[in-house]
Amino acid sequence: MDLLTKSLDELHLMLVKREISSKELTERFLKRVCSVEAGVQAFLQVNREDALARAEEADQKIAAGAEIGILEGIPMALKDNLCTAGIKTTCGSKILENFVPPYNAEVTERLAKAGAVLIGKLNMDEFAMGSSNENSGFYPVKNPWDLERVPGGSSGGSAAAVAAREVAYSLGSDTGGSIRQPASFCGVVGLKPTYGAVSRFGLVAFASSLDQIGPLTKTVRDNAHVLNVIAGHDPKDSTSVPYSKPDYTGFMINSVQGLRIGVPKEFFAQGLNPEVEQVIRKALSTYEKMGAEIGECSLPHMEYALPVYYIIATAEASSNLARYDGVKYGFRAEAEDMIEMYKRTRAQGFGEEVKRRIMLGTYALSSGYYDAYYLKAQKVRTLIRQDFAKIFEDFDVIISPTAPTVAYKLGERSDPLAMYMGDVYTIPVNLAGLPSISVPAGFAGGLPVGLQIIGRHFDEGRLYQAAYAFEQSTDFHKAVPALSGEVL
Repeated sequence: MDLLTKSLDELHLMLVKREISSKELTERFLKRVCSVEAGVQAFLQVNREDALARAEEADQKIAAGAEIGILEGIPMALKDNLCTAGIKTTCGSKILENFVPPYNAEVTERLAKAGAVLIGKLNMDEFAMGSSNENSGFYPVKNPWDLERVPGGSSGGSAAAVAAREVAYSLGSDTGGSIRQPASFCGVVGLKPTYGAVSRFGLVAFASSLDQIGPLTKTVRDNAHVLNVIAGHDPKDSTSVPYSKPDYTGFMINSVQGLRIGVPKEFFAQGLNPEVEQVIRKALSTYEKMGAEIGECSLPHMEYALPVYYIIATAEASSNLARYDGVKYGFRAEAEDMIEMYKRTRAQGFGEEVKRRIMLGTYALSSGYYDAYYLKAQKVRTLIRQDFAKIFEDFDVIISPTAPTVAYKLGERSDPLAMYMGDVYTIPVNLAGLPSISVPAGFAGGLPVGLQIIGRHFDEGRLYQAAYAFEQSTDFHKAVPALSGEVL
């Protein structure tokens, strides 16, 4: 088996036994990036020298006989909305094309302390606004399973890099499904943790009450290893919650005997691709054979989730993106007066989707419309939270498709409303602040399909157990896309 397909546990053991050095491993991943990146376009920048320097540090530590952590010396990459001191953080936008943060995001800092080898920053929809990664301010990411198709968004680069085996794992951010939907499209594991479980300090904000950072990995156990490092309370983030963090790898139990699984009827309504539904139904049958109890449930306010999300998210985006005016940092357009400079900077620096969402959000927050739109949306958000709470009185987890379709072709969804519908199964989870994981569940038309598992607040352990048991009963997570270039 090639190094690129090995799990974090396997790579860690090889490093500890000195069967391979971190430098050799990093060079192997960098070689893979060079061979497939022209097609995939998952990276916005590759930091070769810095990565090799970090690998050397890991090798020196191992040579000295020091104990190393599970992530130490292993190459990874970050979505480009996570701040990296001394390394550009563009958010996939021309307006931040040359922005170099003076500090690290908290998750960046935690990974650095764990000895992770950062090899680069990953492409994304501009300011995380999109479901296909076609809204990047630079170039679209391609799906490794079919380079004519989208990888999903906004963490398309994060999912594609893992699927193409360009990195061992990556981090993305999820505002309305931006980790789970690309994980589904690219056939990898993606977790959106409970809101407040992972610090958002240093994550460039899109919608502050919805954004959450999470890992994308090849396997469920790998995902748990990464969450162990990045999760936990951070006093620098006012939304970070002090909680008793377990060792998430302790939930890798190959049993779901007696697990109560709720299946919301609204998730299997019109709009769900029949082949995707067939894959999900088969997965539910697998759970049933393993001893889980399956029952139908309902999210009666599900139909309002999409409009509620696009009022709240755009309103928060309008507020958060007001800082990009050409004065403080980032791109500045030439103009004869300040007001004209504001206008030109934002007109030239932001892409069409970002402008669209800023205008929608500004309208929803404007005088005379705040109560009619934003306040009402927040009230319905509370009802959606209550719907989930009611389901969890009877069930341990909820299972649904991650996305209603498989990855579609680049340019196929030019209508923004059709694009927004791609997040219909993931958005309710963000509105309720719940944890949710997408795991590979099969294929439809030769393209990956993701299974979404939703849990109670801070119950990531149960999600991992349910996901791990399913993963052990199938081989879908072992499938690797047949990319041209260097053979795995």
